Amino acid sequence: MQPLTTYGVLLLAIVLEVIGTSSMQASQQFTRLWPSLLTLCCYAGAFFCLSLTLKHIPVGLAYAMWSGIGIVLVSLIGYFVFGQKLDLPAIAGLGLIIAGVLVINLLSKTAAH
Repeated sequence: MQPLTTYGVLLLAIVLEVIGTSSMQASQQFTRLWPSLLTLCCYAGAFFCLSLTLKHIPVGLAYAMWSGIGIVLVSLIGYFVFGQKLDLPAIAGLGLIIAGVLVINLLSKTAAH
C-alpha cells in the first residue's frame, strides 16, 4: 500500500469512528435499533481499516492520529449537532491535540511519508 493510500484508509477509519461515536449518542444507550446497528457497523469498519494501516504506520502513531483527529471531529459534532458546549480549556486542549497530530505528520521521521 502506498503512503497516500495508507493515509486514505486511515482517514476512512477516522470517518467511520466519528460516525459510529455520533450514532452511539443517537442510539440513546443502545435503546434505538438503527443508530445502534450503525454504531456497531461503523466501529467494525473503523477497526478493520485501522488494522490495515498498521502494516505501514507504527501502531502508536496510527492510533495517535486516529484518536486525536477523531476526538476533535466528535467534539465539533457534539457542539454543532448535539448542542454540547465547549469552554475555553476544552478548546485549548483540542488545539493541542491538533498540534500534536501536525507535529507527528510534518516533523516525525517515524511516520510513513
